[in-house]
Amino acid sequence: MKNELNANQPNYHETCPIIDALEVIGGKWKIPIMSVIYNKKSIRYNELKRNIPGITNIMLTRSLRSLEEQGLVKRLEYSSIPPHVEYSLTDICEELVPALEILNEWGKKLSRQ
Repeated sequence: MKNELNANQPNYHETCPIIDALEVIGGKWKIPIMSVIYNKKSIRYNELKRNIPGITNIMLTRSLRSLEEQGLVKRLEYSSIPPHVEYSLTDICEELVPALEILNEWGKKLSRQ
């Protein structure tokens, strides 16, 4: 009987946009990466790495690729000599910044308790 009831209800994880959003920005490094890029507006890989203590090259590369695939970070390749790449936030990620600022303030309150 219990299985029949559950079969008729949508899976919460499949219908909750908050969970979808957290899956995109979740993980240890994605929010710090987005925060640094937001503050710098446009940043090269090595400068980004210097601004995030403890992140490895592998994790920075994986996180940047994931954020780029999700449409939150733009990767701009310059054909200058020597060539270089810069990262910036997309418009959709810029829309996320106020929500992250609210989460930041909420986190500060939690840490004071």
